[in-house]
Amino acid sequence: MKQEIIRLRAAMKAHGLDGYLVPTTDFHGSEYVNDYFKCRQYLSNFTGSNGTLLVTEDDARLWTDSRYFIQAAKQLEGTGISMMKCLQPGVPEIEDYLPTIAGDGFKLGFDGRIVSYNNGEKYAASCEVVYDVDLVDEIWEDRPAIKASKVYALPDSVTGETAVSKLSRVQTALAEAGVDYHLITSLEDIAWLFNLRGDDVDDTPVFFAFALLTPKDARLYILDETFDKDLVPAGVTVLPYLQVFEDLKTLSGGKSLLNKRLVSYSLMQSIPASVEVVNGAGPIELMKAVKNPSEIAATRFAHIQDGAAMANFIYWLKKNVGKMEITEVSASEYLKQCRYAQKGLIELSFETMAGYGVNAASIHYDTKLGHPCYLKEEGMLLVDSGGQYIDGGTTDITRTISLGTLTREMKEHYTMVLQAYLALEHAQFTAETTGRELDALPREKVKAAGPCYEYDTGHGVGHLLSVHEGPRMIGPTDNQILPGMITSNEPGIYIEGSHGVRIESELLCVENPDGSRSFECITICPLDRAAILPELLTDEELAWVNAYHREVYQKLAPLLSDEVRSWLAEETAEITR
Repeated sequence: MKQEIIRLRAAMKAHGLDGYLVPTTDFHGSEYVNDYFKCRQYLSNFTGSNGTLLVTEDDARLWTDSRYFIQAAKQLEGTGISMMKCLQPGVPEIEDYLPTIAGDGFKLGFDGRIVSYNNGEKYAASCEVVYDVDLVDEIWEDRPAIKASKVYALPDSVTGETAVSKLSRVQTALAEAGVDYHLITSLEDIAWLFNLRGDDVDDTPVFFAFALLTPKDARLYILDETFDKDLVPAGVTVLPYLQVFEDLKTLSGGKSLLNKRLVSYSLMQSIPASVEVVNGAGPIELMKAVKNPSEIAATRFAHIQDGAAMANFIYWLKKNVGKMEITEVSASEYLKQCRYAQKGLIELSFETMAGYGVNAASIHYDTKLGHPCYLKEEGMLLVDSGGQYIDGGTTDITRTISLGTLTREMKEHYTMVLQAYLALEHAQFTAETTGRELDALPREKVKAAGPCYEYDTGHGVGHLLSVHEGPRMIGPTDNQILPGMITSNEPGIYIEGSHGVRIESELLCVENPDGSRSFECITICPLDRAAILPELLTDEELAWVNAYHREVYQKLAPLLSDEVRSWLAEETAEITR
């Protein structure tokens, strides 16, 4: 049994709690979190970006999704914690599991500042909740401090719109909806609204803050005590970070718009009963998702810089595998160096995931998990990575790279994934087409390989913000894809114990002259010609690959050395049957 779990149980007993729950987020419902908020990782060893831990007197369970089943199984070994596979047959969600163990008087504790209101209400339906206890803080002796980074402003050339204009648009939308208050907890929404960025969270250039808007004024509650108030529009009141909890208690009547999926349980308890709460994402989510011409131009430029880094990396990898010791970790580190050599990179957009051979079958493989895995002149390396560029671009790219001898099955699977990838990229659709309908197109191409990948084919991508941006894009949802939205395209095939294949690029939704919509690929990086079976491609698919490779060479060649440029010319040469 993990010692941290033993100490947590002692703290639970001292507080009279029968259970304690720890999710993976912060005060803002964020996906990626500051070290201060890595409480679930501290207790369980599990390092994935999604998971909720429930500890009782004699049991401990961690819920996570299909991206992390293999990883979680390894990291939970010896901890006394069982894994619960979300959305799998026979596996209840936490709110369904609690009634099976919660007898009369069962008390469930959690830090209400990091549990969403929606989830807190579900838990409260079957037991008494105690939401004002942070037991992890009591037992985590060397817990990292939470401290503010320096907040900085982005130029209009990168944002394409001033903060004054954005604030006016949002406040107009609130007035038209008859909303008196809008509580914003999303760090990405706040950063977008004020055209500001920071470094409070690794790989996502945001800063800790809350915002409370009315149709006429705005308050910004910020952790940075040295914040320059001249960075926000005139009339915006800047206040201490945690004062928002007290100020909410002073609201009187009216309607308050907030997102119950993100707003914490504790924040909701601060809002008086006299205030009518309206649940919704708010106007910023859609405004932020539809990129303007300046944002699109900046993103295109970032992808060319990022493509040059990827080309340098792939060349180095193929040239040196088998000739020098290369591990998944050292390969990831070299790719990081390639990115930092490019113009304008400020940080990665997430920790690089490089899985070789059987490890590539773990969808979100943690490269630093377990013993060093040495690369050989055989099989494939799946590399999922990205960067944040100061000109405004956030990149997210996956390439599966052949390192030498491949089996026929590996090549077939790579080609099938390529066809699935092209099925989405070539889609022509109408304004009424849903993400669910688009999601079905690539899945049809890979179904012959076995169970389909259990994640959305495409997620939104931010503009120098989160690599995973709402609203939910191409998956089992009924939302529409609007011109200006940028989404990933990442079908895959994962064969546990053997290999994994994924190809991912970013797509820009564009409107055609006839009013229909289609996608334009804005990621610039070669596919792996050695893994493609051209005889399995249609004429149209093969023509696209060759046209794309011509574009890749044209855009990347000026940024590369003679040696790498020569390699790229061969890598992007026309493929024939």
